[in-house]
Amino acid sequence: MPCAEIIIIGTEILLGDIVDTNAAFLARALRDAGIDLYRKTTVGDNVQRIALAVQQSLDRCDIVLTTGGLGPTVDDPTREAIALAIGVETEFRPELWEQIQERFRRYNHQPTENNKRQAYIPQGASPIENPVGTAPAFAIEKDGHVVISLPGVPHEMEYLVQNAVIPYLRQRFSLTDIIKTRVIHTAGVGESQIDDQIGDLEAMNNPTVGLAAHSGQVDVRITAKAGSEKEANGLIQPVEEVVRGRLGNWVYGVDAETLEDAAMKNLLHKGWSLVVVEAGLGGKLIQRLASAQGPFLGGEMLTGTPNSDELAAFADACRNSRHAQVGLGVAIHPAGGRQDVHLALVTPMGKQQFTRPYGGPPENAPRWALHHSLDLIRNLE
Repeated sequence: MPCAEIIIIGTEILLGDIVDTNAAFLARALRDAGIDLYRKTTVGDNVQRIALAVQQSLDRCDIVLTTGGLGPTVDDPTREAIALAIGVETEFRPELWEQIQERFRRYNHQPTENNKRQAYIPQGASPIENPVGTAPAFAIEKDGHVVISLPGVPHEMEYLVQNAVIPYLRQRFSLTDIIKTRVIHTAGVGESQIDDQIGDLEAMNNPTVGLAAHSGQVDVRITAKAGSEKEANGLIQPVEEVVRGRLGNWVYGVDAETLEDAAMKNLLHKGWSLVVVEAGLGGKLIQRLASAQGPFLGGEMLTGTPNSDELAAFADACRNSRHAQVGLGVAIHPAGGRQDVHLALVTPMGKQQFTRPYGGPPENAPRWALHHSLDLIRNLE
């Protein structure tokens, strides 16, 4: 099974001016094709630094994918950097210049002289036509390894990966295996507690088991390498059963299933509807519930920091005014070096109030409170 590395090119990414989404898309595409991804690197618009990053990646892996730096301007140096890394010059390809001019004619535009730079690629490289943009991509091989340079514009990169790059890699490396991942979502438990329950599974080789902690929830990732999806599922299923058996009610869903979906499912099962009042969460709980399909009747954002009794009163009043069976209130209170999350739950069965201390980064407190609120609804009895 070949291995790969991704190099994201762009000073604007290093400076934090834009958020890189290309690496995540590429990682998933490589995974689905059965290619092991070893590293992801970000480098600025500098010929020497890009060339060095490419050379180091070629020393470690079979496939190097770059995105960005294929535009027409002076600060688009990828073509020159790849040529330097491989040890060749760039050369003008008339057929690429014709493709570029055709793209501009299609939109009734006239290319400028600097667009001609995009028709230069490293000597010996194979061009990859870009029918959805003006920047041609290319692939070049060295000592059995391959470098593929793609545009940084996400929709162009994604189109080329799906329609050209992955088919090329499947043929070039005779790829038949796949890598499949199942993500099991948990809430109401910490990462260390989960590790204590399934730590022995994390030592497995195929499938592998890993943890990813978020504020208020933890994901268990099961990844299998196999010759087919059916075989991969056969490897994943028994491990998933063990994980579910050990973690019990902490598990609320898998893959695309969300915690708000699980909360709504419980309410539907009980035939109850829900309203919420929140303070200090910036409307995030209301937004998450509104995005789920289920008996959510809306909510209100409170000003100030109501105490636990006030929060319960607000939740009950909102419940009555909107004719809902369940009223949930959540508020974040600064408390010295930590923050306290107050929760108030009013149902036909009575009223419950909780205070849960949060000592993590203050900016993560709303997300932590949100997940605990949804988990409270999920576990309503």
